Amino acid sequence: MSRGVVFVAATAAIGNMLQGWDNATIAGAVLYIKKEFHLETQPTIEGLIVAMSLIGATVITTFSGSVADAVGRRPMLVISSMFYFVSGLVMFWSPNVYVLLVARLLDGFGIGLAVTLVPLYISETAPSDIRGLLNTFPQFTGSIGMCLAYTMVFFMSLKSNASWRLMLGVLSLPSVAYFILVLFFLPESPRWLVSKGKMEEAKMVLQALRGKEDVSGEMALLVEGLEVGGETSVEEYVINADNELSEDHVQEKDEIKLYGAEEGQSWVAKPVRGQSSLFMASRHGSMVANMMDPMVTLFGSVHEKQNETGSMIYPNFGSMFHGEQHKPDNWDVESNHEKGNLSGDETDDNNLKSPLLSRNSSGADKDMIAPISRASMLNMGQPGETTSAMGIGGGWQLAYRKTEDGKKAGGLQRIYLHQEGGAESRRGSIAALPVAGDGDAVRASALVSRSVLCLDDATGQNPIQSGVIKAPRSAKQGTSWADLAEPGIKQALIVGVGIQILQQFSGINGVLYYTPQILEQAGVGLLLANMGIGSESASFLISGVTTLLMLPSIGVAMRLIDVAGRRMLLLATLPILLVSLIVLVLSNIIPLGSVVHAVVSTISVVVYFCTFVMGFGPIPNTLCSEIFPTRVRGLCIAICALTFWVGDIIVTYTLPMLLTTIGLAGAFGIYAVVCTISWFFVYFRVPETKGMPLEVITEFFAMRAANKKTN
Repeated sequence: MSRGVVFVAATAAIGNMLQGWDNATIAGAVLYIKKEFHLETQPTIEGLIVAMSLIGATVITTFSGSVADAVGRRPMLVISSMFYFVSGLVMFWSPNVYVLLVARLLDGFGIGLAVTLVPLYISETAPSDIRGLLNTFPQFTGSIGMCLAYTMVFFMSLKSNASWRLMLGVLSLPSVAYFILVLFFLPESPRWLVSKGKMEEAKMVLQALRGKEDVSGEMALLVEGLEVGGETSVEEYVINADNELSEDHVQEKDEIKLYGAEEGQSWVAKPVRGQSSLFMASRHGSMVANMMDPMVTLFGSVHEKQNETGSMIYPNFGSMFHGEQHKPDNWDVESNHEKGNLSGDETDDNNLKSPLLSRNSSGADKDMIAPISRASMLNMGQPGETTSAMGIGGGWQLAYRKTEDGKKAGGLQRIYLHQEGGAESRRGSIAALPVAGDGDAVRASALVSRSVLCLDDATGQNPIQSGVIKAPRSAKQGTSWADLAEPGIKQALIVGVGIQILQQFSGINGVLYYTPQILEQAGVGLLLANMGIGSESASFLISGVTTLLMLPSIGVAMRLIDVAGRRMLLLATLPILLVSLIVLVLSNIIPLGSVVHAVVSTISVVVYFCTFVMGFGPIPNTLCSEIFPTRVRGLCIAICALTFWVGDIIVTYTLPMLLTTIGLAGAFGIYAVVCTISWFFVYFRVPETKGMPLEVITEFFAMRAANKKTN
């Protein structure tokens, strides 16, 4: 794991820590604000003080995405830190309630920018294999901020002259550190730089983040991600060792050559006529499977095959239980440098020392094809001859193929290649195929579409490795609302907006709102009062302990999100949320006695919180940062974030009415129903995106939407 990418993710997530800090401090400070400004008879003003940050976040979110697409992600994070700093100073100074309301509005601006753009920034800088882990940082740092703030408020509340101005004003101190780190140490997103045609800057950022010189493969991938869904077709290949090197061998049309680092070593990928089994997997199955969005099955079939055997095309992205990868006897770093590989990092998942293809035997090194060399990248001759494939994460390879009009615009095709099966691919249908070689073949699917690369010379040179990549036409165009009408983007918005709505209406803010009352019923407040701690201080302490218990749960999510996956974590944790809400409802309906009722309610709340931060807390933002194309990612993320804030406001302000009309049991019963709906929505509509490059994810969405329209 590159230290650089972890550092930038942790630095960006400080913005979420400040959000958590603010949420906790205002919950404590409002008790003292009421007393000073005599708001006991003015509940509207009291509610506005708390809600003004939500209003500010909602307002700024409406245009933060389009501005971030125009000026970049980093400047918006800098502005976020400035809002935090200024709002902290104004809250510390506030001579009256109206100035305080303005300060809370500025604070909301900072929160809105952080919540919207931090997950986006992390996804655009992270390698695909640890992208989920790094995107749990905001949830983790947010909980740390809440825990630290509750601790601070608790100790301040023990004093007779507790100052709410100091509680709120302390926010300015960490915001200064955030400002300095973002301004001087945080690079701009390489994907945004590519989208604006700033190729050299993007290359330098990638080199720093990945800790290696040769980032040509990822640069090509980032450029390709600017345009997706352009007449994408799914093809199937059988990959064999190239044993047909005789002079009279005639190369087949659409045949793909995959070259090894050693001279004379190559593999051949031959097209299989007919529908790809990867695509067919999205069309067949049981009645329940037929109710599922075919895109979910399409994504799932990739991960199922990968989890069974690991990727044979890029094995070190496969099963976590894979043994140590062997290198050929004749492999060494010096020879690799001579052949064009400038990376000296032997531990990097994306480096060139990983075999292009690994056979399923556990035997000697001779059973492995030598690593590919970037030196042969785009060194293409005749139409149909293809470059060596470049690993782009998650078992995927990026290759290129020249068509008949190879020197004309659109004459270069990009190919996202992925293995379909392991040992079983050498039995059944593949056994009947007339393939050359020793029969040890690999079946693979490929997404083939027109490349957007604009190269000075695609013959006899290596322009991608040398960095001579021209920005495509789309890089010069700004974000347009009309882009949202594209089928793939609409499909992704349904998933993103839907999961954000369900997250908010699953009751998280309702449980947060009612937590102090529920926990006080547990008798903990009375116990602490006997120790000389007042009821207000006891409430802060209990809340701090609750947020502290969340941290180990978030740690579990950080460990599993890239192993079990986003979809599986949601499907596993949503039933636990449902059960905890049902138990909470029943404990308020069935007479259990005061002590039992208090204990059951407390356990339910703690289980709900801990389970929420394992799944439904971090994963919606993670998914939303992954499923949109680069050119509209900021705008789409803003739409999802706006949905988040509107849902937050609705739930927060409808809960008191629900408690008055249908009671706690009725309110949390509604949240339980939403959790049930959420599980079915995830099962039928939300695909698994773990480990997949962002550009491949968006290609799948676009391809599926286009296919649905055609059918």
